Amino acid sequence: MTDAQQAIGPTAERFGLATHVRRHWEDEGLLSPSRDAGGRRRYGSDDLFRIAAILRAKEAGFDLGGIRTMLTDSDLGRRREAMEAHRAALQLRIADAQAALALVECALECSHDDIATCPNFQRLLVEVVEGAAGK
Repeated sequence: MTDAQQAIGPTAERFGLATHVRRHWEDEGLLSPSRDAGGRRRYGSDDLFRIAAILRAKEAGFDLGGIRTMLTDSDLGRRREAMEAHRAALQLRIADAQAALALVECALECSHDDIATCPNFQRLLVEVVEGAAGK
């Protein structure tokens, strides 16, 4: 990747984002592109990687505050604490997604007319049934 400076339009096109999104990220302290003599934003290689990091973090479920902590907080302890909390939340989401996938895969393989009576399908639902009994 070259360190050639890009204007906001080509940068917007490159990432498929509206220009106002990057302006908002700048207002939020997530980006600080350099400016040319006319005051126009110029995005270098580091800015492009920062945009990519913001996009990936959003995909991972971070809000802008969490992204700001991850990218700009110089207090390593605070940053680590926030990342560990988010990691734990992601691990729960992954476990939930894996359970949902197992349920779908079981349903695809089931030949019962009423899938809710299938012993294999019921095995996947035991935690839900037992949890509902405790409420």
